[in-house]
Amino acid sequence: MPELTPGQFQLVYNMLSLSIAAMLGSFAFFILAKGQLEMKYRPALIMSALVVGIAGYHYWRIFNSWDEAYVLKEAADGAAMYVASGKPFNDAYRYVDWLLTVPLLVAELVAVLALSASVRGKLMGKLIIASALMIALGYPGEITNDTMTRAIWGTLSTVPFCYILYVLWGELSKAAEKNNQKVKVLLRNTKLLLIGTWGFYPIAFMMPFFNVTGGTAEVGLQVGYSFADIAAKCGYGIMIYHIARAKMESEQSEKVSQAAAVPAAG
Repeated sequence: MPELTPGQFQLVYNMLSLSIAAMLGSFAFFILAKGQLEMKYRPALIMSALVVGIAGYHYWRIFNSWDEAYVLKEAADGAAMYVASGKPFNDAYRYVDWLLTVPLLVAELVAVLALSASVRGKLMGKLIIASALMIALGYPGEITNDTMTRAIWGTLSTVPFCYILYVLWGELSKAAEKNNQKVKVLLRNTKLLLIGTWGFYPIAFMMPFFNVTGGTAEVGLQVGYSFADIAAKCGYGIMIYHIARAKMESEQSEKVSQAAAVPAAG
């Protein structure tokens, strides 16, 4: 573990704490909001709750591991630095978390689109397999110090990563064509959120290629991954909720319009 200034250590410490609070707060919201949705949209919000619940647990473990991995050491000149305590920092919790939550993230988006059972089943199967491959192939590159090995595993992991983005972008575009303007805007914003949050992970993965090392790299990774997880899990779930609500309102308005168009009996 690289030496850190008190400011660097506290920045990661506070960001991990914020991540725990964001995940647990989102979990409570999704559970309470589930009852506001029709039955066909509830699975999407249940999966959103599972995502942030799992992530909240893992962030609690990461937070504790980070706190135990460093001790404050004062130098003769009165300066203080955080140095490795001898206890390893277990960053593998992130990959365990992603292995569980990324398949759920893609599944919740498919669920809220309310596709036919045959289409939904095949699509979820392909995306879940691709997401598991993406995480599994990326982990060997994350834990190595060899740049070439990192590049190889990173390239392999990018293949399912691009496939997932391509499929989800396409499905969101198709869904937008069949909905009203409010839903279209929400689906467009979800696509932007998808690209913005997921796009950060490969950038962070490639930091060693740009000679970003030591404490700066460690802090950048921890803060960046945490920020991206909050946006990709909490923010994504909130978007799912609003899409479901907008689709329900659209469907209700359509029913009212159809009822009004039917001539009164007699």
